[in-house]
Amino acid sequence: MIDPPVDIRRLVYLGTPEESVPFLEALDGAGFEVALAVTRPDKRRGRRADPTPSPVKAAALDLGIPVSFAVDDVLDADADLGVVVAFGQIIKPHVLHRLAMVNVHFSLLPRWRGAAPVDRAILAGDQTTGVCLMEVAEGLDTGRVYRRVEVPIAPEATATTLRADLVDAAVPMLVSALRDGLGPPDPQQGEPVYAAKVTRDELRLDWASSAEALHRQVRVGGAWTTWRGKTLKIWSADPVDGSQSSGELDGPVVGTGDGQLRLVEVQAEGKSRQPAEDWLRGARPTPGDRLGS
Repeated sequence: MIDPPVDIRRLVYLGTPEESVPFLEALDGAGFEVALAVTRPDKRRGRRADPTPSPVKAAALDLGIPVSFAVDDVLDADADLGVVVAFGQIIKPHVLHRLAMVNVHFSLLPRWRGAAPVDRAILAGDQTTGVCLMEVAEGLDTGRVYRRVEVPIAPEATATTLRADLVDAAVPMLVSALRDGLGPPDPQQGEPVYAAKVTRDELRLDWASSAEALHRQVRVGGAWTTWRGKTLKIWSADPVDGSQSSGELDGPVVGTGDGQLRLVEVQAEGKSRQPAEDWLRGARPTPGDRLGS
């Protein structure tokens, strides 16, 4: 790897999802020359649909920035620095040995290295997370850190709203760091904790767990249970005081191992998302009916 120059003017940008777009737009708006944007290839969202560009590709084209799908193309861009935000691909050593790169990572490293730092922070019940601007190194999120900012996790924060909070904190941090000069980075301190991608099985609601733990699963997105042998997704719910048997329904309120969970928005198998009260009118639970059985 090589160190970035003191004076940074010409960039290449590597990113893919919607959350990467504000960083690209801010760098362009701050006067940096973005020579190239690298992102994933266009994807079809249906068998007959036209290929859809990634959000970063669409934004780059709107800004008049050339786009590539090949990481190696950054080596021909004559850039001072590569900026990586939620790119989703491993950058190989031969690239890092020729171009310095920094990465915006949504955690306070070394806690939650890896693919799903936001989801893992919520599932773990963390009260604080943050963003690190780090050097891209050959190991998984092992690089030294140039800047960091803490962001509190609100009790009702979902993965979507927390990512938005992190973007809001990180965009000005990135722009000011590149404008003022990165300076020397600091090694990560502490025991690494890894953030593997959350699996579907991890989002299955075990009604013997506490209402608070179940609420965290719901806040990540994609939480599910079963109802009369079919999948029922729980998109929104609130923990409430009270006690009843685990999984037992009393109107929109479900018993848990500790407390209760009030269903707000659900999605029955093969149906659209709807308010829990509307689902209950169609489901017509009878006394003793339980979720998860």
